[in-house]
Amino acid sequence: MSASFCNVALPVPLRNSFTYAIPEALRSQAQPGSRVLVPFRKKSLVGVVVEIVETPPADRKIREIVKVLDLVPALTPKLIELAHWIAGYYLAPVGEVFRAMLPPVTELTAKRQIVLTDAGKALAFDLEQGKFLTGLSGNDAEFLEKLLEKRGVLQLSSSAKLGIGVDSLQRLQRRGYVQVQETVHGRKRKVHNVIAWKGREVAAEKPLAEKEKRIHKLLETERGPLPLPQLLKLAGVSRALVERMLRDGFLESWEEPIDPAEDPFDVGYSPLAHSLNESQERAFGSIRARFELGEFGVQLIHGVTGSGKTEVYLRSVQETLARGKTAIVLVPEIALTLWIGRQCRAWFGAHFEGVAVLHSALSDVERAREWWKVRNGQARVVVGTRSAVFAPLEHLGLVIVDEEQENSFKQEETPRYHGRDVAIVRAKLENAVALLGSATPALETYHHAANGKYELLRMASRVENRSLAAVEIVDLRTEFQQTHQTSPISKILHEGIAECLSSNTQALILINRRGYSWSVLCRSCGASVQCANCSISMTHHKSRNRLECHYCGFVQAVPKTCPKCDSKYVYFFGEGSEHLEERLRKEFPGARIARLDRDAVRTKQQYQETLGAFAGGALDILVGTQMLAKGHDFQRVTLVGVISADSLLTLPDFRAAERTFQLLTQVAGRAGRGGLPGRVLIQTYYPEHYAIQDAVRQDYLSFYERELHFRRMMVYPPFTSLANVIVRDTNLENAIRWSRRLSEYFSPSDGKGVRILGPASAPLARLKKEHRFQFLLKSPKRSVITKLLSGALSFSEANEIPQTAVVVDMDPLSLL
Repeated sequence: MSASFCNVALPVPLRNSFTYAIPEALRSQAQPGSRVLVPFRKKSLVGVVVEIVETPPADRKIREIVKVLDLVPALTPKLIELAHWIAGYYLAPVGEVFRAMLPPVTELTAKRQIVLTDAGKALAFDLEQGKFLTGLSGNDAEFLEKLLEKRGVLQLSSSAKLGIGVDSLQRLQRRGYVQVQETVHGRKRKVHNVIAWKGREVAAEKPLAEKEKRIHKLLETERGPLPLPQLLKLAGVSRALVERMLRDGFLESWEEPIDPAEDPFDVGYSPLAHSLNESQERAFGSIRARFELGEFGVQLIHGVTGSGKTEVYLRSVQETLARGKTAIVLVPEIALTLWIGRQCRAWFGAHFEGVAVLHSALSDVERAREWWKVRNGQARVVVGTRSAVFAPLEHLGLVIVDEEQENSFKQEETPRYHGRDVAIVRAKLENAVALLGSATPALETYHHAANGKYELLRMASRVENRSLAAVEIVDLRTEFQQTHQTSPISKILHEGIAECLSSNTQALILINRRGYSWSVLCRSCGASVQCANCSISMTHHKSRNRLECHYCGFVQAVPKTCPKCDSKYVYFFGEGSEHLEERLRKEFPGARIARLDRDAVRTKQQYQETLGAFAGGALDILVGTQMLAKGHDFQRVTLVGVISADSLLTLPDFRAAERTFQLLTQVAGRAGRGGLPGRVLIQTYYPEHYAIQDAVRQDYLSFYERELHFRRMMVYPPFTSLANVIVRDTNLENAIRWSRRLSEYFSPSDGKGVRILGPASAPLARLKKEHRFQFLLKSPKRSVITKLLSGALSFSEANEIPQTAVVVDMDPLSLL
């Protein structure tokens, strides 16, 4: 007899699981990894069965599972093991880890059907023949006969009309005569055709006409696979021509759903060449050799911007599939997921259906559909952002993390996991290869590679031997001495933009600040207008004529007088992307200019139109925030200007220099990616800083050595493990009292294998109405921090400090 109890992890901020009884009718369905509906306090929650147990805890009332949601366990045994590792490493409640792993619960319409088994069909046939069978009630026998008449399938909701009750159905199930199966349905998807170039051999034998050449250039040289409407528009050709080229074998097509994952992200990327240069071939050879070993390993591709890392990724995926394994490709931005998915289709063939895309911009229905497509074995490659690391693939052979240094791989809410590190652990659990890639690897990652923990693969040259863009510093101190004016556009940058316009090329201008002005200051008393909920200055948005907080979304009117002293001398300080766009329009009235940030582009259609117009040559200048800095591959961009390049250096964060270097190096890589030479102008008041100097030379190794020396002297990662603890509450007295109690717990351990800094007011002392106090823990041994923090959480619970009031962030990327 199967066990009648199970432990269930629930999505609540509690670190223990809960024991439930399994009703006899559900014992065959409730398996580890299955989602179940259970009563919890005065409501029902969906949890995950963690393990089956023989006996319940003593002296505790045990409630029953209400329903098993999955016919096949949603999570594989390896994913359950991974969840427990995440819960232990990041000190997160295991139920909340499972919630991050799973698709939406209300994702689809589920229809349950009663299906006759082979044994049931044989019995029903005997009944039809008039044979008398003992042990079967008249109602049950009559139901089996009617079910046979309906070809052995009946909707569960219709069973009551035939006089079959729950007891009878369960009785027939236990005897093996019927099964209850669940079929999942979603709303009908809108689809469109995507066109890709196919006819390399055909084109070699048959010359192309002018319009055919335009299609070939778009699909093979400039853009890669495109939706049919977009291809017709960009190439200026008829549908009949495309249909003829499909028949002649020049083109191939497939259907793709029109979804939030779709159109906005199909512009601005160059297609792949399908042939490797020497450095690509060398890197791929090392990856293939790792596959031959058939064991876990981590490899880091350190390749300059434009070196062709994506080509190597897809070759590696192809090799993985050929070995009967599956692969995950993680990218930092949603914008890259569709493009990588399309390249897989173009690479492996239009009829290769085994690619699933997973990210947060998908609707709940589409995300669940893609997730179950993976779980049911219909997809062998998963492309997605951070959460795609939990894709329920089996026989995993390869996990790729592109741009592994990106902050977006770190989740900023519970569970606060890092997608790159979880990817490496998952690869280890599955005996797979973890492949990391970046032009500017995180310091910790490169340190592991330099020490031999990871295998280092270098790609030091761009594809087709294109040269890196020439990078120049514009010293704004000298600029002011010469012009006696403060303008976001220096004289040199103005001349560079004018040269672009005269030569009919394009310019990208990066400013890492949204809005019109950073803050509003009073020139009489010096006070700034602060957010009502956060200890941060409000940002002025001129087009909406209001002030906004970019942390909590609070909005207020622009004050005509100082809120503190009532002075009329209110001053708007600092330039944002909106201000820069306005300034460019004044200085270059004939230029076609657009802005790309979260204020100017709020819908997928706007995103598509802006990037599509720039990629198609309909714009001359594109202004934007750091969303422009990586991934995009515009062939006619010859100038990149960076406004306020040193703004990140002012942040109270030990990673400020690293982030500045990474951002400047990445944005410099946007210029000169086509056949035209590129130029990058970096405007700064701090040109001597080593992060800026090394970014100008695009010299990662020099920056690495200097930054490593700083980290070693100050005892920061990679030379120590780090944890950030925030104590928060809307009531200041509570936050102070709880911080003091935790300090009493931490104090005896300070200096005994761990250094404890704090409590102190956090750099963002108030955020979303909550007052915040901070502890910073450093130790050369991560296990020491984990043990201490685990004890701190238990101490908090015992002293009635709410679990939501104490936030633990292991390996934090931000200390604000």
